[in-house]
Amino acid sequence: MRGQRPLGVGAILHLTRDDPAWPEEFDQIECPPQQLWARGQLEILTRRPRIAVVGSRSPTPYGIAQTERFASAFAARGVTVVSGMARGIDHAAHQSALEAGGATIALVGCGLDRPWPDSPLVPALIERGLILSEYPPGVAPRRHHFPLRNRLIAGLADGVLVVEAARVSGSLITARWAVNNGREVFAIPGRVDHPMARGCHHLLREGAHLVESPAQVLHLLGLEATPKKTPSRLATPIERALVGETLTADELCSRLDLPVPEVLADLVRLELDGLLVRAPGGLWRLPGTA
Repeated sequence: MRGQRPLGVGAILHLTRDDPAWPEEFDQIECPPQQLWARGQLEILTRRPRIAVVGSRSPTPYGIAQTERFASAFAARGVTVVSGMARGIDHAAHQSALEAGGATIALVGCGLDRPWPDSPLVPALIERGLILSEYPPGVAPRRHHFPLRNRLIAGLADGVLVVEAARVSGSLITARWAVNNGREVFAIPGRVDHPMARGCHHLLREGAHLVESPAQVLHLLGLEATPKKTPSRLATPIERALVGETLTADELCSRLDLPVPEVLADLVRLELDGLLVRAPGGLWRLPGTA
């Protein structure tokens, strides 16, 4: 309630619609929640814009790789990544946003004292992200809670990106909620013969935006994808290491003696700024070099 906040790391906070932290987006969606419980960094609710990244709980390696690529890029651009904390694509989206030093919000279908699935991601989200639920503490996860949870994912975000999904999928429910609430829907195409691509291909036939890069999502949402550069900008260590070279992220980590998350975050920033080119085979090079 207003003015009342339990103290302590991981405390469960109760929000009502007259609370200053209440997301006003929820007042404009179908079946708006009447109350929320929050655990983690509440100030993340003030950050905009937000993009939901959702998909299969049984993704392919391709789906995980694309989730990491898009979520890391969004986080690096200051976009809050929203998802549902489920195994698979959701987990990878939250994890990638945190590793890139960005903000992420998880919407769950249970009480916050009974997180599902319970994994090492939960304490990381409490420490550096935010978990939200419309269910009070003590409520166990139930199958019918999750389709309802999906309306909150779609309602909180400015757009929904579906990475990989079967033809019958909770991610398609999230996409339908997004359309009903006037949000943009994006889908990544996959192999025509793979069942985990059928949901995305169905969305594309229904009018979702086909996207192949994070910059396309940002552009379609009207967000600036390329920051203004100053004439005196100094080359980064990664750019200097790539002069006359085409290297993988692992090779760059070895040469620069830097941790993988830091290098990956810098790579996606430089790619969005047009200062690096991603080549086939996981290789990186400077623009204008073969």
